Amino acid sequence: MNWQSVWGERTHFVMFDAAYGDGAAFQETLHAWRNDPQRPARLHYIALAGDALPGYRRVPQVEDAVTLDLLTAPLDAALEQLTARLDAIRLHHAGDAGTRFAHALGKLAAPGALLDAEGLSHAQMATLARAGFAWEAGAQRAVYASRRPQPEAAAPRARYAIVIGAGLAGAAACERLCARGWKVTLIERHAQPAREASGNRAGITMPLLSKDDNLMTRLSRAAFLYAQAYFERIGENGIDSDRCGVLQLARDGAHAEVQRAIAAALAYPPDFAEWLEAPAASGLLGAPAPDGAWLFRQGGWIRPASACGAMLTACGEALVRRFGAGSVSLEKRGADWCAVDAAGAVLAQAPVVVLANGTGAADMPLAAGLPLSAVRGQVTHLAEGAAPALPFVLCREAYLTPAVGGLHSLGASYDDDADPDLRQSSQDQNLARIRTMLGDPALGRDAPLLGRVGFRCVAPDRMPLVGALPDPEAAGRIERLRDVPRHQGVYGLLGYASRGLTWAPLAAELLAAQLNGEPLPLEADLVAALDPARFLLRERRRGEVG
Repeated sequence: MNWQSVWGERTHFVMFDAAYGDGAAFQETLHAWRNDPQRPARLHYIALAGDALPGYRRVPQVEDAVTLDLLTAPLDAALEQLTARLDAIRLHHAGDAGTRFAHALGKLAAPGALLDAEGLSHAQMATLARAGFAWEAGAQRAVYASRRPQPEAAAPRARYAIVIGAGLAGAAACERLCARGWKVTLIERHAQPAREASGNRAGITMPLLSKDDNLMTRLSRAAFLYAQAYFERIGENGIDSDRCGVLQLARDGAHAEVQRAIAAALAYPPDFAEWLEAPAASGLLGAPAPDGAWLFRQGGWIRPASACGAMLTACGEALVRRFGAGSVSLEKRGADWCAVDAAGAVLAQAPVVVLANGTGAADMPLAAGLPLSAVRGQVTHLAEGAAPALPFVLCREAYLTPAVGGLHSLGASYDDDADPDLRQSSQDQNLARIRTMLGDPALGRDAPLLGRVGFRCVAPDRMPLVGALPDPEAAGRIERLRDVPRHQGVYGLLGYASRGLTWAPLAAELLAAQLNGEPLPLEADLVAALDPARFLLRERRRGEVG
């Protein structure tokens, strides 16, 4: 194949493959891209795969300039949820896919997109022709030649950004933008990264499950899988972690019945999630687990500060750090945003600013109207030996980690107050939950008051906020998310609650892809569910109904 004619003048090349199979076509494309000095700057390969887990999955690659997205869904459903502009399409083994997919494919194809097919029916070819594909005579090859108006390309934006906040959200944003060639200035009010909600000794990584495979579950699955591969890839920069597994106990008999139904209906691969009945769960725990448990073999713990450090190290010289900045305000000057400290000095200037400062965003006017709350969480620390030496993380209403640096972490409380100090009542609550889970009423008795208090940034629907921030002062009718006025150049990575280690890498990847004009790594309905404007849209809709 003459790849140079396929690449054309594109800087981002996007290929869709309807049958990933053993990955041979991807490897051929990747080999051609690697060995062509005239190659596009970025290669995006999107393919349908028969993966055991449903949904979209972005698989990190060796080169930052390459993305691989594997979609497990019927062809028409996958295309309808895809946000991308396709430059080449491979429609092999799609003969039994019906014709509904053709319309979606026509909407996604870029002008001049090449289509290579095999085994299509006459009906499928005719429907694709009506969608805008012009077939070559006597061949199943076509070029997208629709006459429908094409939107004008937006003027290129200077790839400079300011990121506010050096916790998990901000560090991941810096790394994902720098990996795409952006220049980033990171501003943190503390002297070091990971000083607030990301400062715990150990955080937990695990997926969520639900009987209806709802939005939260789907996001959790995609984010967990991406985070596992992502942290493994940048782990050479020094991440303190252990993929030791997580054992999640059922709460009671009724809860166990629901979990059995999930296990039967969704048939997860055992290396992702395995339901254990009471005998197996009790044997693994070394204590009674009468209602059974889920075992997440790939889950475990990570020290968040070490993850932040690894992500920032990976940024290299593309990142400028402004730590110890104290209180910072944002001012619009021309086309740029300026970050200004309390003394009036400009710390950074860029056309893009990302608020990734958790609960601190509530104090910034640009985030006004976002329904974020600060939820107090106290983690209790027990000296090694004061709790069972379990080889995995144990969780139910609370969690217990293996000893990290000589201390077990357990908790964390969910408190509706702003007390920053350790207190005995929260420690007693944490210990009571772990005692119940282990059946050990003496665990932690007379333990000293050790631990840490942090404040989680939480949205009402418990989902994170990823994307352009809305302008609640703008007037006008709002019917859809795309109608919501936005603060120009202002984006958010907020509301991670207690799931920052799981959500941060994929959320940052999503935002970086949006800013770079690339295919998005999640289904369109999930992207909409994370849009920071969703709350304003609901509010306006309620107001119209009322």
